[in-house]
Amino acid sequence: MAGEAQADCLFCKIVAREIPATVVRETDTTLAFRDINPQAPTHVLVVPKAHYPNAAAVAQAEPELAGQVLAEAGRVAQEEKVDESGYRLIFNTGSGAGQTVFHAHVHLLGGGDGMHERLL
Repeated sequence: MAGEAQADCLFCKIVAREIPATVVRETDTTLAFRDINPQAPTHVLVVPKAHYPNAAAVAQAEPELAGQVLAEAGRVAQEEKVDESGYRLIFNTGSGAGQTVFHAHVHLLGGGDGMHERLL
């Protein structure tokens, strides 16, 4: 069921602390942690703690939660000191777009010269 933790979901296991991650921020509804395969000097994933398969699903079911994920990404950017130099927020939705973990999440990428050219 949407919103409930899934036993086979990597990010649900990270949220439940069953799998270790380098957490950088946490709220009652979100968790932000470093990507294990960073594509930029700063690469943090921000996930809702509730399980939804992708960004569209969380936005439709819980628009306020989707907003909280984006707000937390902005706070992480400030804490990581990439808010002034610039950063990207990327939601991959569906395997054709590169989504590999089917739990809604946003990639925050920043801190690299020419990053915008490599990631277009």
